[in-house]
Amino acid sequence: MSGETERGFRFLEHTADVIVEAWGPTLEALFEEMARGMFEIITDTSKVEPKEKFEISVCGFDLENLLYRWLEELLYFHDSRNYVFGKFKVYRIEREEKADEYCVYGEVWGEEFDREKHEPRTVVKAVTYAQMKIEKRDSRWYAQTVFDI
Repeated sequence: MSGETERGFRFLEHTADVIVEAWGPTLEALFEEMARGMFEIITDTSKVEPKEKFEISVCGFDLENLLYRWLEELLYFHDSRNYVFGKFKVYRIEREEKADEYCVYGEVWGEEFDREKHEPRTVVKAVTYAQMKIEKRDSRWYAQTVFDI
């Protein structure tokens, strides 16, 4: 796609929910961008200060399941602890041969959601598998998924 930056995300049209398409030069960057895209649905991530850090590691049976579990884990922190995140770092994604699964290891930084400081946008109810795909085209990784709002 001409004019596309090395990494990023955008929202695609959907009748009832929100589709996020993200891209990056590595799988790690791709997962970071998908997380940023999900939290941009919720609030303006540029206003989120990196006050607290959380280590995140989850595994899945394939890359799509891994992405789903990564996003679901971040959404769990938002739902259960009222946190929003604005900084995401995936250190590695690797295939665990013995367990026959993929695992992601990363950290996220954020703070408790504060209506006075953070613009309330749209509630993300769930990550879905609808239209989810991950693929490598040329030198970039691409992914998309639908978020239930």
